[in-house]
Amino acid sequence: MTSQLPRGLTSLIPTSPAPTAGQRAAAQLLQLDQALLPIPVIAAAAELIADRLEDPDPVTRDAAGAVLAHLHAALAGAAPRPAENRPAEPELGRRRPPA
Repeated sequence: MTSQLPRGLTSLIPTSPAPTAGQRAAAQLLQLDQALLPIPVIAAAAELIADRLEDPDPVTRDAAGAVLAHLHAALAGAAPRPAENRPAEPELGRRRPPA
């Protein structure tokens, strides 16, 4: 019969369970420098991450709160597009002349 227990040096190294989403996010936040994303992507990410504020894992809740704070700050600091770069607003109630 073969034993499934680790032997040698590996038996002395403690093993831990797989990291939670919060632990992975916290590790990624430590390495965050700067990223440029379209405003709708940031807003969508904030919506998705807000659900993690109720996560049973406290590390995940803390990381979600930190990420959400960064995303909200980015949204608040986003400059509006200059008028020349905005898509034209459709005029309601007017018909286009036939071509």
